[in-house]
Amino acid sequence: MNKPLRRIAIFCGLLVLALLIRDNWLQYVKADSLREDPKNRRVLIARYATPRGDIIVGGNPITGYAETTSGDFKYKRTYKDGAMWAPVTGFVSQAYGANQLESIEDGILTGTDDRLFFRNTLDMITGKENKGGNIVTTLNAAAQKAAYNGLKAQGAKGAVAAIEPSTGKILALASYPSYDPGTIAGGSTSDAEAWKKLQKKNNPDDPMLNRALREVYPPGSTFKVVTAAAALENGLYTDADAPTKTPLPWTMPGTTTVLKNEGNIPCKNATLRVALQYSCNTVFGKVGSDLGNDKMLEEAKKFGFTEEQFTPVRTSASVFSDDMAPSEVALSSIGQFNTAATPLQMAMVASAVANDGTLMKPYMVDELQTHNLDALETTTPEEMSKPLSAENAEILQSMMETVVEDGTGTNARIDGVKVGGKTGTAQHGVDNSENPYAWFISYAKLSDNSSPVAVAVVIEDEDAVRGDISGGGLAAPIAKKVMEAVINSKK
Repeated sequence: MNKPLRRIAIFCGLLVLALLIRDNWLQYVKADSLREDPKNRRVLIARYATPRGDIIVGGNPITGYAETTSGDFKYKRTYKDGAMWAPVTGFVSQAYGANQLESIEDGILTGTDDRLFFRNTLDMITGKENKGGNIVTTLNAAAQKAAYNGLKAQGAKGAVAAIEPSTGKILALASYPSYDPGTIAGGSTSDAEAWKKLQKKNNPDDPMLNRALREVYPPGSTFKVVTAAAALENGLYTDADAPTKTPLPWTMPGTTTVLKNEGNIPCKNATLRVALQYSCNTVFGKVGSDLGNDKMLEEAKKFGFTEEQFTPVRTSASVFSDDMAPSEVALSSIGQFNTAATPLQMAMVASAVANDGTLMKPYMVDELQTHNLDALETTTPEEMSKPLSAENAEILQSMMETVVEDGTGTNARIDGVKVGGKTGTAQHGVDNSENPYAWFISYAKLSDNSSPVAVAVVIEDEDAVRGDISGGGLAAPIAKKVMEAVINSKK
């Protein structure tokens, strides 16, 4: 071969090598980033080219799909009772992406998950239409309806979370005001208008905020259940009916400020039972101060505070601070100062007490399925922590049951069912200038001593008469209906 031909051959060989390197770079190294690039319209077209799988509650789909009449997307998502289920499903939109379960389990729902490869290949060979898989949730339809309708009837912002204590299954997750994800599922002008109206800058009610998982509120007196648990676990008090060493008035250490109780209630040297029954700030503030920041923080963490939860939808982390002064620990121990919690977090507190001191990891996805209903993955209940010994949990249960029988939580009584609970009215705004939040946490126990449900309810009513706001008055009736719905669904 002469010299010019050899040079041309080498040059051509280098071009082929460069092409092979470039091709492999694109197919293997850059494949994921190119596939996930929002400008790659082919991915979006493929995403909506086949029917999307369903999100299932109690054996019934709460989602669906419809064929579009224009554009290059063949299908779009539809929802049944969309506003009620939005905190569970989230949304998937041709124009605005997806969130929550619709986003986290997108691969299953679209059929692109690697675990569906064999099934999709088989369908392609047999000529069947490719479909996405299904997400089977742990939710209880009756409990969700009771929670959402209860909030809606109040006409105020709020949230409900309910858990099955023995497993950690989330039974209800309601937020109000809410929105219908179906109104933003497409890419039309009407979808764009709906999206604009839902944004917080245009809608101060912020209907797209998942208040059950993402909003943290001062838990007020419901946090006294955590403080009582800390007192029992650390041996500060071992008997629910023994007097505490709590003077009245009680001045917070390091200050000249007297911690006040609400109304004329019997808090001087009150027992833990009486203190929880009447919600004595002085008793639980002093308990927290006596235990100190480290022990209170340790107990709060055992209940799940300071960490995000993944259900698999991510929650905001609930707050109990470290490095606080004794007076700040006192205020934090009655659910004020920096203490803040999601409704799910406070349902976890009630759940752990009801489950004899064991906290199960909360979750809302029971099973992932193919579109033929074959199981791909099943969730196994998992112990998260043990905030209380069984003996101390029994003591705290008796205290919470006194709250419902003879204290501030009587609106949660259910005939023939043992109910434990705790009310809370949490200060809101600078110097408590705004209407407080109304809280109630509770659990139900049946005659066989099993506990099918633990609930947390929070109401933020900006228009209510301040004196009418109480956890027992606004939140407890909703919790009662949710507990009844779960109990009746098991009959």
